[in-house]
Formats: sequence, C-alpha cells, structure tokens
Amino acid sequence: QVQLVESGGGSVQPGGSLRLSCAASGSILSINIMGWYRQAPGKERELVASITSGGTTNYADSVKGRFTISRGNAKNTVYLQMNSLKPEDTAVYYCTSGTFRVNDYWGQGTQVTVSS
Repeated sequence: QVQLVESGGGSVQPGGSLRLSCAASGSILSINIMGWYRQAPGKERELVASITSGGTTNYADSVKGRFTISRGNAKNTVYLQMNSLKPEDTAVYYCTSGTFRVNDYWGQGTQVTVSS
C-alpha cells in the first residue's frame, strides 16, 4: 500500500502560479510512475501529467508549456509547477502513483481555484 498526501493548493488570479507537492509513504519502492489528475465540477477526471522513475514525462495538451511535473531527490515526492494559470484550470488536483499504471493509488486531493 502507498499513501499519498498533497499540499500547495489554493486560490490564485489568472496568469498566476502555484506549486503542488505530493509525498508518498508506505511501499514506496514499488512506485515506478507518479502523476497528477484533476477533476473540475461537472467534468470527468483527467490525467494532467505523469513522470516515470526514469524521468519520462507526459502532459495533457491543455497544460503543455505551462505545467511542469518533477520528482524530488528522495523519489517519493512529486511536484507540479503550474504557471500561467487559467480559470479552466480550476479543479481538485489528485496525486497518484503506481507500479505499472499511474493510478493505482490516489491522494485525497487539493483544491486549485483560478479566479479574478
């Protein structure tokens, strides 16, 4: 089992930045891939970004060039740097991890609100 705890959400004006953090505990040696999903009100949950233990990253088209996913030196942490935020980025953001899939385990979510 892996436990994931997110932090760093909040409210920001359009064009602003936020950095989300996620710390994993438990069976962290089993983690090969970590990611961030988000779910906006009335919309389906979507994969925002993912990163493998080898450093390969993947991004949703809607965030390419604005968001950056990275892993900490300890390998049990993952970050999502979000720049040039738009109102449509408003959602609950979830940290995920897995061995062969990115979403075996989920955090509790953190709210990101982009509004003027």
